[in-house]
Order: sequence, then C-alpha cells, then structure tokens
Amino acid sequence: MDTLGGLLDAPRARGAFALRTVMREPWSLRILAESPLTLIAGVTGTLSLLPDGAEPVHIGPGDIVVTRAPLHYTVSDTLCTEPQVFVHPGQKCCDANGRSLLHEMTHGVRTWGNSAAGDTVFLVGAYEHLSDISDRLLRALPPVLSLSHADWQSPLVPLLCDEVVKDEPGQAAVLDRLLDLLVTAVLKAWFARQDASRPDWWRYQGDRVVDSALRLMHERPEYSWTLERLAHESGTSRASLARRFQELIGEAPMTFLKNWRMALAADLLCQPDETLSTVAEKVGYATPYAFSAAFKRVRGISPAEHRTHARNPG
Repeated sequence: MDTLGGLLDAPRARGAFALRTVMREPWSLRILAESPLTLIAGVTGTLSLLPDGAEPVHIGPGDIVVTRAPLHYTVSDTLCTEPQVFVHPGQKCCDANGRSLLHEMTHGVRTWGNSAAGDTVFLVGAYEHLSDISDRLLRALPPVLSLSHADWQSPLVPLLCDEVVKDEPGQAAVLDRLLDLLVTAVLKAWFARQDASRPDWWRYQGDRVVDSALRLMHERPEYSWTLERLAHESGTSRASLARRFQELIGEAPMTFLKNWRMALAADLLCQPDETLSTVAEKVGYATPYAFSAAFKRVRGISPAEHRTHARNPG
C-alpha cells in the first residue's frame, strides 16, 4: 500500500449519520454539530455553504463539499437568508428558541427538510465518532474542501441517494460502507488535483522507504515489528526511517503501527465471529489482556464497550 493509500484507508464509519435533505426556499441551516468529518453532495437545485471566517462555496448537482471539525458554517439557499434551523452536536435540530424540529422536518426514512417536495435536494453524510477517522487524515485536510462535478466522475452519489431512503435489515451497514467509499473517492480526486491546496507532505509522495514500511505494516499487522526490523526490511537505517516517516506521515513508525492495529481491531470487534483472543492475535498482541489494555489507552474505551457502542450506535 502506497503513502496516499495508507492515508485514505482511514474512513471506517460505524452508524454514521446519513440523510437526504429536501428544502424549499427560503431556507438556511446553521451547522454547529462539529462532526469530525461531514460530506455534502448536491443532487438537485443549488445551495451555498458559508464557513465562519472564510469564503462561501456554492454547491450544484454533482458537486461535493467536505468539512471537518471544529468548523461551524451555514448552509442556505442564498447568502442573504438568515438561519432558521440550528443543528447541534448529535445532529439535534432546533429553531432559534431551542425548540426541537425533528418531527416536523422528518418526511420518511432518512429524509428531512422544510418541505417533502422542495426543489433543492442534497445528501449529508457525517462521521460522528473521532475513532472512525484517523487523526493523520484530519490533519491533512483543510477545514473545507470542494470538488465540482467537472472535477470527478463517480456513480456513488446516485447510489447513495437511492440507498439512503431504504428501510431494510442491515441497511445501516450498507450506508456506512457506501459513505466510506464516497469519501475515499472524493479525497483521492481532491489530492490528485494540481493546485496549491495540496498538503505539504504531498511532495514526499513516492518515497520508497516510507512506502515500503507502510506496506509492511498494512499487510502484516500481526508481526512483532520493531523500528530496527522495519528499517532493515525497508533497506535503510533506523534513524533514516524514523526521520523520513515523521516528515511524511507526521508521526513515528511505531505510533503509526499502534494506531493502525487499533483501527483494524475496532473493525474486527464488530464482527460476530471474532473473539477477544482472535482479534488480539490478528493485530499482534500475545494475550487478550495486553490487547485490551492497549485498545483502551488508544481509544479511551474497552474492547467490550466499543463492541456494545458499535452494535447500538444510538
């Protein structure tokens, strides 16, 4: 796996917030939710997104905007419309007086807005848990990034639009994976653009040593890697690997390995046929106790708590 591939192997939604939004003019939403990562995809009509302290972004059919926490912003029909709805953490929507608008703005399965037959339709997908997005990816992104429909081609937005309104067994898992695919495709297209908005670490792309180390850790997370062993397998010295890895990835190799193992473990713990012992073995820990202690240090909750939350995200 190359450096960019390793970076993009980070969105892992669990019970993500996915919604089809339908609005009739005039309308304006003040977004205070501070979700770690949010994607807005235009379907029909046009809308404007105004980040606090930044220039507005206009969204039409096929256009995509991605925002990251802790940005606050306003989404509206025009920049002149005052906010009427305020979206708080947990996706709780209220009017200016704090009165809940959940029921009056719900129009069916994962469909929400001020009118069931509005002219403006857009999709919202939000990662609600920091553990679903790596810190390294979040650090690489600006507060707002956008792609016009001319910048990329993908069937994923129409597919997500169709799937988000279905009420079927297992549909939440389907939406999680579709959101992961869509976000990954959008970020891949954005990183590939030839402009000044690329992150600083882009100039290091193609570093043979770092790519080799990343590939080793991704393909064999269960191996008892040490910095010395990684450096040897990557054809360099420990000091050189540590320096180049820090410059490119933004963290030490062994820190990356620990976080990568915990990301894999978080996914495995959601599988019904995996036990604490099998997960520990697959991510390189000799005992379930050692794995549990490491998981809690990194994620802040025990494996059992993580499994419970994943099964009952509400």
